[in-house]
Amino acid sequence: MTEPFLELVDISKIYPGVVALDHVSFSVSRGEVIGLVGENGAGKSTLMRVLGGVVEPSGGVIRIDGVERRSLTVADAIKAGIAFVHQELNLFDNLDVAGNVFIGREPLYAGPLKLVDRKRLHAQVRPLLERLAVDFEPDTPLAELSLAQRQLVEIIKALSLDARLVIMDEPTSSLTLTETDRLLRVIAGLKAEGVSVIFITHRLNEVKECADRAVVLRDGRTVGALGKAEITPAALIRLMIGRDLKSLYVPPAAPPGKNVLEIVEARTETYPDRAVSLSVRRGEILGLAGLVGSGRTELARAIFGVDPLRGGSIKLEGEPIRIPTPRAAIERGVYLVPEDRKRSGLLLDFSIAENISLPDLASYARARLVKPALEIENARRQRERLRIRTPDVATAAGALSGGNQQKVVLAKWLSMRPKVLIFDEPTRGIDVGAKQEIYDMLRRLADSGVAILMISSDMEEVIGVSDRIAVMHEGAISGFLDRSQFSEHNVLQLAVGHTV
Repeated sequence: MTEPFLELVDISKIYPGVVALDHVSFSVSRGEVIGLVGENGAGKSTLMRVLGGVVEPSGGVIRIDGVERRSLTVADAIKAGIAFVHQELNLFDNLDVAGNVFIGREPLYAGPLKLVDRKRLHAQVRPLLERLAVDFEPDTPLAELSLAQRQLVEIIKALSLDARLVIMDEPTSSLTLTETDRLLRVIAGLKAEGVSVIFITHRLNEVKECADRAVVLRDGRTVGALGKAEITPAALIRLMIGRDLKSLYVPPAAPPGKNVLEIVEARTETYPDRAVSLSVRRGEILGLAGLVGSGRTELARAIFGVDPLRGGSIKLEGEPIRIPTPRAAIERGVYLVPEDRKRSGLLLDFSIAENISLPDLASYARARLVKPALEIENARRQRERLRIRTPDVATAAGALSGGNQQKVVLAKWLSMRPKVLIFDEPTRGIDVGAKQEIYDMLRRLADSGVAILMISSDMEEVIGVSDRIAVMHEGAISGFLDRSQFSEHNVLQLAVGHTV
């Protein structure tokens, strides 16, 4: 390994009453991949904001190429070749892919009008798209891309800067196995070119696969570093939470009961010529796996009434029903926890209490006026029930961590006694401790009789949490797996359209 080009030495950051970073130290060499892990609140984001010049440290030293600094500005970080791929996407729906990648750096025609040279712009972006082997074009409008594809655009934007160090914050959180494998190959390519990567993720198997070293933060401190040969999920978890975690997954308490939700020959707008049939039983967690574009999210949206069904039928507890709108689904006890909780599951500027009460305002009203006291009373019950970490239910939802935001989305449905809960990527961007809490809640809900349909791109999660697995391929179910058949090989075989 070459000499470090970046060193963080005893970096501290103290806010009034809070020590966010406490003498954190680690280095990055040229062409080295560092896996940076820790639970939410461990200090990872604050440390990266220090490195990006957004936050000024309270103490410590930053060395870049041997030059010592007490702090960086944003301009300093960019000049040093530090690029960020943020978990929260900084993209514009009204621009195309090329416009987003080179925003503020567009090639211009000569002349006083400073018009963008679209031909040159697209030509500059195309090699970057080919580098990641994406399935969209430079002129594709961003509004037409899925969440996973938008994440790839964010990565391409960082690569366009010819960075010496790329910091990736949960870059695979919305990617499937195929896209994740592609990204890990990109990281290996960057490493071979001498570009360094700090890879922040809650998917610990990815750290093992791609990192040369893993650095673990807990409570604002560096609690350990593991070499390539030492990295295992179990070793990382021990450092992250200070104890062994025998299993994240809770087995079912009893066999599932009768069918609650039945989907019969359903066709979605995306795949009008392909039919889906499946059932979810009382007390069962049915995992729904598949590659991006397989139609999983589209099926969930159609069941919940966001998008229309193009054929087929839905039965609830044996009775045929129509769900033309989300309101109709809610009235029947069928609820959706969406993939993108910030855009589709929460109003971030609203309080926790207001978000929880929003789908069922009539229950909190007297004489058609919503009573805040009733909202607060229920929100406090849900806070205790789900262990939402906040001192006040008047706190804005946008101020919470990812895991606690997910609990708020869940809390609004639990207030309404669900029959069917559909979870689309339930632990995206959530740390290992919060994941365990979500898994515990899923199992408790199933044990109470709720039928759960769980869509996940995390193979370990699908296999660990599900009672059965349904796998989709190009808009149809390619097969079902019972627990005795669970394996990554079997899921992948079905995901690409083969039989098991």
